[in-house]
Amino acid sequence: MTVLPTDSISVRVTHGTLPPFRPRRAAFFANLLSLFFGNEEETQLLKEKVGGIESYGGRLIPILNLLYDGGPTDLVLEKPPCTALLHYFGDTLGLDLPNLFTLSHQDYLDIGSRIRSGAGVTEFSTIPNELRSHQLEMIDGYVIDQTLAAFAEYCESSTLTSLTGSRQGNNKWRLHDYLEKQGLPVFDTVMTSNPREVSQGLDALRQQGYRKAVIKSQVGASGIGIQQLATDDSSVDVPELLFHEGPCLLQGWLETGRRQITEIQSPSIQLFLSDEDGIYLYDVTDQILGHDSVHQGNISPPQYLADNPSLLEELNRQAIIAAQWLYQQGYRGTASVDFLVATREKPEDQTVYVCEINARVTGATYPSILARHFMPQGAWLLRNLKFTEPQPAQHLLDLLSEHQHLFHPGQTGGVLPINFNLTEHGKVLKGQFLCLGENVQQCQQFLIWGEEDLPIDWDYIRD
Repeated sequence: MTVLPTDSISVRVTHGTLPPFRPRRAAFFANLLSLFFGNEEETQLLKEKVGGIESYGGRLIPILNLLYDGGPTDLVLEKPPCTALLHYFGDTLGLDLPNLFTLSHQDYLDIGSRIRSGAGVTEFSTIPNELRSHQLEMIDGYVIDQTLAAFAEYCESSTLTSLTGSRQGNNKWRLHDYLEKQGLPVFDTVMTSNPREVSQGLDALRQQGYRKAVIKSQVGASGIGIQQLATDDSSVDVPELLFHEGPCLLQGWLETGRRQITEIQSPSIQLFLSDEDGIYLYDVTDQILGHDSVHQGNISPPQYLADNPSLLEELNRQAIIAAQWLYQQGYRGTASVDFLVATREKPEDQTVYVCEINARVTGATYPSILARHFMPQGAWLLRNLKFTEPQPAQHLLDLLSEHQHLFHPGQTGGVLPINFNLTEHGKVLKGQFLCLGENVQQCQQFLIWGEEDLPIDWDYIRD
């Protein structure tokens, strides 16, 4: 289906089919520790709360040459990759892998500073000159910050998205303001300029019937920059770091059993924004959230949408409006629109809210691209598993293989480890496991079998 919005940006809804990613000679920097655009306090919190954050960039290895349609590509990681997974991706799955480089986050920042100041960079690393010799068409990253823009200039290339497009595209307040002006449902919101105004805002939301509220920094990710609060808490403590970008959104927290709400669901639609082809909505998932509403995984397609086509139509409609806004900010690349669907006493009485846009390669991008590459019309399920005792990577792959549950191309399903987060000694602390199947039930069964294959203490954990 193709939709032509009023501003003539073409929009294609192709759920289950990947968009035609354009071939480019590109380099991607896995700059996860730049997600907060210089907010060092939030960056430190991310490192503390998400174990092995420097090895999360390994999730890009199996998808990068799909995302840039065959490459060749260069991937600059913050930590060396898992060798066992490299063999699995290349030898077993038959994927074309990017050229790999390693550059610590601190060296990334230092080299960027030296480029901007006009100083030499070769004493730090040979990577900038190697990349420049590749005559890159494009440089990309999780976000485009000043450092990445400097690398692009040094390599005589350009970034896929502008500095402004990347930063504004991840701004929750700008998106909220736009959605409200478009007449879409938005959460009851009080803008707070500093921590001292939060108590007054909580009182206003309490008078509207809310038991809880959530305060959101304008820029945040992976549960960082967001804090749940009780509306009757007169001694609330909100850190200054939330106000790094300016005023925060204080919003009423929707929950079952209150305000006539009987059920809450959290679908997400995957986007690709292209200068050549406009906007694609290429997959729809249901988010698996922890008790603190932090992302732990995804499942696609959501079963509740199969029996409710009007809900899917509304999700698509709102996703298109939000994606148009993101396109107008100058953002290009993969993204996701996350929703909250509140069902009230009558099943047909549903309200769809856009929660946020994540203008980057997101936690659902990797499984979606791999799943739609190997099984375009199938289903998929992603979970994050953390091991009580770190394990050798090859041991985990061998356990899955011995029980014939490790995914191979041509199979009707299986377990495909996307990435392993490694300790300093190279063992697996946790991993992202993708279950593929012909339907959701088969994916869930592969997850159960995969759990049985790993006779190791583990637990589900945040992304």
